[in-house]
Amino acid sequence: MRDWHAMDTAQVLEEWDVDATRGLGEAAAAARLKKYGINRPSVRQGRSPLVRFLSQIVQPLVLVLVGAGCVTAVLGEWVDTGVIFGVVLLNAAFGFIQEGKAEVALAALARAVSSEASVLRDGMRRRLDAAELVPGDIVLLSAGDKVPADLRLLGGRELRTAEAALTGESVPVDKRADPLPADTLLADRHNMAYAGTLAVAGQGTGVVVATGDNTEVGRISQLIAQRLDLTTPLTRKMGVFARYLLVAILMLAGLTFVVGVQRGESAFDMFMAAVALAVGAIPEGLPAAMTVTLATGVARMAKRRAIIRKLTAVEILGSTTVICSDKTGTLTENEMTVREIWAGKETFTVTGHGYGPAGRIEQGSLVVTPAGALRETLLAGVLCNDARLVHEGQHWTVAGDPTEGAILTLARKGKLDEATLRSVFPRLDELPFDSMRQYMATLHEIGGLPIVYAKGAAERLLPACWAMLDAQGNEIALDPGAIEAAANRMAREGLRVLALVRSEIALDQRLEHIRMEDGLMFLGLIGMIDPPRPRAMTSVRTCHAAGIRVKMITGDHPGTAIAIARQLGIASENASALTGRDLARLDEDALRKAVAEVDVFARVEPEQKLRLVQALQDGGEVVAMTGDGVNDAPALKQADIGIAMGAGGTEVAKEAAAMILTDDNFATIEAAVEEGRGIYDNIVKFITWTIPTNAGEGLVILAAILTGTTLPITPLQILWINMTTAILLGMMLAFEPAERGIMQRPPRSPAAPILDRVLVQRILLVSVLLLSGAFGLFELALQQGHSLAQARTVAVNVFVLVQTGYLFNCRSLTQPVWSVAPFSNPSIWIGSGAMVALQIAFTYVPAFNRIFHTAPIGFTAWLPIVAFAVACLAIIEAEKKWYAR
Repeated sequence: MRDWHAMDTAQVLEEWDVDATRGLGEAAAAARLKKYGINRPSVRQGRSPLVRFLSQIVQPLVLVLVGAGCVTAVLGEWVDTGVIFGVVLLNAAFGFIQEGKAEVALAALARAVSSEASVLRDGMRRRLDAAELVPGDIVLLSAGDKVPADLRLLGGRELRTAEAALTGESVPVDKRADPLPADTLLADRHNMAYAGTLAVAGQGTGVVVATGDNTEVGRISQLIAQRLDLTTPLTRKMGVFARYLLVAILMLAGLTFVVGVQRGESAFDMFMAAVALAVGAIPEGLPAAMTVTLATGVARMAKRRAIIRKLTAVEILGSTTVICSDKTGTLTENEMTVREIWAGKETFTVTGHGYGPAGRIEQGSLVVTPAGALRETLLAGVLCNDARLVHEGQHWTVAGDPTEGAILTLARKGKLDEATLRSVFPRLDELPFDSMRQYMATLHEIGGLPIVYAKGAAERLLPACWAMLDAQGNEIALDPGAIEAAANRMAREGLRVLALVRSEIALDQRLEHIRMEDGLMFLGLIGMIDPPRPRAMTSVRTCHAAGIRVKMITGDHPGTAIAIARQLGIASENASALTGRDLARLDEDALRKAVAEVDVFARVEPEQKLRLVQALQDGGEVVAMTGDGVNDAPALKQADIGIAMGAGGTEVAKEAAAMILTDDNFATIEAAVEEGRGIYDNIVKFITWTIPTNAGEGLVILAAILTGTTLPITPLQILWINMTTAILLGMMLAFEPAERGIMQRPPRSPAAPILDRVLVQRILLVSVLLLSGAFGLFELALQQGHSLAQARTVAVNVFVLVQTGYLFNCRSLTQPVWSVAPFSNPSIWIGSGAMVALQIAFTYVPAFNRIFHTAPIGFTAWLPIVAFAVACLAIIEAEKKWYAR
């Protein structure tokens, strides 16, 4: 791409063979449209719907479930087969729908630059669909226009554009046409206007230098198109787990068949025994339980203003190690607010935030009524101002420049009403803000005298001052040292500083720039900032306590970024920010080291955000990335979880993200992390609860084959245990609230397995307990003279009651069962009660006896079953306590 910003306007016009006063001819425009294509980012062709759907099924864990369905079909249990395949199809449909969102992100990019434009063609001004623009077209911009393509500006008057969606800069950017150095960063290219940004003031003319995929927005769309959807830590681990599980099941089933045949059993009987083992070992309820747990978490997050677009992304929040957050609107209010005034050699502080008038001007602990230099400063700020405040319901907004809106809010806090002042002291003349001169001035008649008020950069207006006002409003000698010291101190604190001045001119004179070269009276300084959100500081502190680093990545000024970061606790007092220019000099190794040590990155460009996220991931971090603009979309796509702003974000960012914040608040991310950790906990709890049952069933079958005894449970009974307990017991863990102290834990290591050594040992312990209890009580029942059906009924009830007791153990995997609030999850009690009732029906209702080949058992048969279940609960609690010590 050419460095158009480094070329002078004549050279650019010559390159595109166009006259700036006439524009292109229709024939030339048509030829260029054919050559360069329409002005819209192209959308990459995705995979066919059939391939996308089948890819959801061809996964190890789903194949295990498909295998279970095939087994139940072989057994002729069509109801169970339908349920299992129903779960498979439901999960596949959900994944299919979610993957289709990728194409939507690119379509949103196309919509982001779709608009009309004013163009010169054959010397005539015309309105065209922006899609018809071609390189070389002369575009005329006015305030309120969306920039239709990348333009090299040729000239203009007071043109300012809002580029927050592209560069992250929260304040509108002043534009001018003079050439810039070739290495000027995107955010500082004041002679360029980029597609998708908005002209907020003034007028300008530019020549189109890039359209469609060649624009900055178009290049971003290509970055998104090249970015593959990443699997999440949980899906990666579940894939590994499923592969191991599948291999283990097939090996055990094969071993069962071989051993049985060698012992002289019939091949058909051994095949059915192997099928029984496979059915027992396959956790049919696991995929459904994961879906229910994640869906429950999604509902909880929605109540906390976090909307999840991809279910599997929920758990990433629980293992997030780094949150990369934009500054404007996420960590801050996205509303300029005056914090400090320096007038009459005195310093005043201002309370409140945003554009609402709530707040006051204070000096020390005293509320101040503006007078003297302070009142003159506020009066100048109101009269030399083009903005207006708008009250909509409970919310105040600004129509116009945010900086001017902040000054009007300040005046209201000082009990000055802009409508009254503007009526009493009407504007007679004005000099609009000029980016070269860095000030705005207006002329008013006050007390019969023509008074000029001006506001602008202190370094520009101060040299033209000859005197200043003291606290009482009297003229005193100018003290430039004190003024510069105050301005520098405010700047170090991250405040944007404006100076306000006044002067008098003769009644017959017009307001001209030459009148502003000397003879000015200095009034005061105003320092303002886009303030941190009230809860952001607490949320950052909570994230740090949870072992999560917060990094600010913004397109804003380094001084502002580091000041906000220090206030929020993101950066220490002696920390500094790395700029986009600094990052451009770093190779990949140096960048990985830098992102590990630095927490504030300013003046960062789109590709650099993407590069920062990749560097963090290369260092083993699980990255959550927030963003709201077109520039954030590639990084949102690359991050382990992209988080878009719902209120102020672009459609591009929302479609590229996995989660959307409806309140654009960093505190909501912290709440979502807490929910995500709870959801991950619940998934691990379900796995820890369900695997022993499947392992125990498999071990019972294997033990029966190896010892040459009758199977204690049949395949149909195994299906009964697995399906009913998974729904009525295991699923209830999905509704378990997050444990206390969950945000004081460090994040789970991305490399850690789903189950740690302690939980694996617990699973083995419970599996062995189930084996010994079911097999032992089955043999005991036979020895006591019970029928085979009754003995198998005893074995089934052992599994169910032990699982019911173990469910309460699993409410906390580390804390004792009595430390968990007993009724914090009513679903546990409802599910357990329903399971017991259903198991009584399974034991005593004749229809169940006929279907599942069971038989009623007497009261005395229940005593060892219940005693064994209670003993198992106590053993597991003792094991928890032992590991805790």
